[in-house]
Parts: sequence; structure tokens; C-alpha cells
Amino acid sequence: MGRIYSLIIISILLVVFDVYIYNAIRSIFPNWSTQKKKRFRNIWWGYTIVLLIGVLISIFFNIKLGIRSVTLVAFFLTFVSKFFFIPILLIDDFRRLIIWFKRKSNKKEVAVEKAGNNISRSEFLVKTGMAVAAIPFGTLSWGIASGAHDYRIKRQTLILPNLPKAFDGIKIAQLSDIHSGSFYNKKAVLGGVEMLLNEKPDIAFFTGDLVNGKASEMRDYQDIFSKLKAPLGVFSCLGNHDYGMYEKWPSQAAQDKNHQDIIKTHKNMGWDLLINEHRSIKVDNEEIGILGIENWGAGRFPKFGKMEEAVKNTDDLAVKLLLSHDPSHWKAQVLKDYPQIDVMFSGHTHGSQFGIDTGDFQWSPVQYIYEQWKGLYQENNQQLYVNVGFGFIGYPGRVGMLPEITIFELKSA
Repeated sequence: MGRIYSLIIISILLVVFDVYIYNAIRSIFPNWSTQKKKRFRNIWWGYTIVLLIGVLISIFFNIKLGIRSVTLVAFFLTFVSKFFFIPILLIDDFRRLIIWFKRKSNKKEVAVEKAGNNISRSEFLVKTGMAVAAIPFGTLSWGIASGAHDYRIKRQTLILPNLPKAFDGIKIAQLSDIHSGSFYNKKAVLGGVEMLLNEKPDIAFFTGDLVNGKASEMRDYQDIFSKLKAPLGVFSCLGNHDYGMYEKWPSQAAQDKNHQDIIKTHKNMGWDLLINEHRSIKVDNEEIGILGIENWGAGRFPKFGKMEEAVKNTDDLAVKLLLSHDPSHWKAQVLKDYPQIDVMFSGHTHGSQFGIDTGDFQWSPVQYIYEQWKGLYQENNQQLYVNVGFGFIGYPGRVGMLPEITIFELKSA
């Protein structure tokens, strides 16, 4: 329900923006013919009306995912572009207000103003606003066309002092945040899974958020992700979106059934879903532990995970690798109370799906929310890796923070 209210408020803001921007653009083209003015008015308001009707239909009716995605993407791009346009117009109005006050203080100029010489808008500033608005529109459009499925392999060596010799050189692949309900290109998704398989990992991890909220979102993608296999197993955990809490359900029973269907989907794909439990992996009579918990997040995110259950009977395992969706769990609980965890694998942040990553330098708005948001972190003998995700949600693209497949190599110190 909160999401619906947010879209309605944004829709109202968009109409206000439209009136403001429309009048500003009209004012700098006073010599347009009547036909041009009419054409511009019809295109401008026709697009706005169709867009708003499309958004309302997408919210309240069960329409095809592809149509809904296109509508919401167009709405998002339009809103962001006009949001960037508004500050330029406000600067221009501030300039005009200063001129108006100056004229009020000069009786001669007041007489001129009364004679009909109104303060005109700055053609330069309005056109600058149009150019500024085009930048996010072009960038975000490119992020949808190119970035959404531009999968990248990230390689990371994990040095573990207690690693048994038999596991030295073992290769682990990690996927996170699939969000299948946002996908619109099955061929591209299959290409990403095949890219991972070409790495021939010994073990594979999935660290939560299989769907946006509904188990049915996996219907067209279950066969693709079922291809993800590894000789020593594919292990997974649940993320905050896997509980259906962001959807509207007719009853609690319906939400609970959806959650059970998501759990069943992991099983159908051959993934070993770890719900506050662990597995022992044996190679040449030596063992390490894979632990997985339900979602546990600091702040407003649910704390379903039970670490005390996951670590039971793991004292004899030389190395313990934890799958926990939300990286805030690491500092809030794991570092303080569970020093036996060697490495925690997370996702959740998406790297905000927007940012800069040059290798030596990385930045994203999400870093002001999450202290650990991308890549490898270490405190004392404990490590955390945050994967920026395979899929996307909300904005159906990525700019700078491309979808990630992580390949780890375990090495003894």
C-alpha cells in the first residue's frame, strides 16, 4: 500500500512539474504559429495523460509484465528528467524576482512595467534546463539498454589461515539478488548463467532475493537457473524479498503459501536452501562448513535469521562460510557474537544500480546507507564479501554498477 501512495504522490508532482515546465518552454517561443502551439500542446499533454493512465492501470490491474515494465520505465525516466529540469527554472524565476524587486524600487521602471513590458524568461536558462534534463534521460536509458544484462565476472582470492589442504584452490561462484520479477530478456539471463557455468566452479552460492515478492515470477526462469550446477553443491539463502512482504495478499495464509512456494522453487532447481542450518562439505576426508540463515538486517529489515541454530555442531569444522543476504548483519551481529565465522557472503545493496567503479575507485549513493556495500571487507580474521547483484529492481537497468558474477578462489595462508 505504501508503494501505491508513493506512486500517486509522484504522479501529482509530475503533473505540477509538467504545468511549470510546459509554460516555461512555451514562453521562450513566442513566435510559434497557432498550429505549432497546438501540436506542442497535444504532444506534451497527450504523452502525460497516456503515461499517468498507464501507471494507474499497472498499479491496479494485472496486466502483462512486459507492458507494465515499459510503462513504469517511461514514467521513471520522465519523472527523473523533469526533476532535473525544475532547479534550472527555479534559478530563472529567482532571477526574475530580483529584477521585479529592483523595478519596484525604481518608479520609472514601474511605469514601464505597467505599460506592458513584462520580465521575460531567460531563453538561455530554459534551454540549459532542457539540456540538463536530457543527461539523466540519456544515461538512464543507456543503463536499461546496455547495463541491465552486461554481466561481469569479478575474481576474488580468499585467504583463510585454517583452510584444510584439500580445499586449497577450490573455486566458488556467487550470485545474488536475481529478482526474477524484473527480468524482460530470457536470452540475456541465460547468457549470464552460461557465463558462470563456463567458470566451472566447484561450489556455487546464491545469497537471496530470488524474486521481487511472488513465487510465480520464477515460472519463466526456473528452467534457466536450474542449469546452475556445481560438483560440491549449490547452496542458497533467503533475502528480504523472498517473504512476500512488499506485496498485497488477500490473507496471511496466501502470503505464507507464497513463501513456501519460493522455498519449493529452490528445491525444484536442485539448490540446497539453508534455513538457519549448516552443511559439511568433505574433500579427501577434510571438511569445511557452509552455513545459511534467513534474512537478518539492521534497521527496518526483518530479522528472521537464527545464528544460534546455524552454528550448532560446527565447532569441529576448520572453516565456516556463512550465507546471509544483508551485509549489515556482519557488523551488527556476526563480528560481535560469532568470531568463528571466517567469511560471510552477502548481496542486498545492488550497489544502488548506479555509481562509479574503476577498480581503484568506487562510489555509489548506497554507501551513505550501508558501510559495507560492495566487494571485500576484513576485520581481524573475519571477512565479508558483498556482491552487487545479478538482477535489478525498480529502475530496470544499471549505470556504472554492472550485474556481477563473483568467482572466489580459496587459498590457505
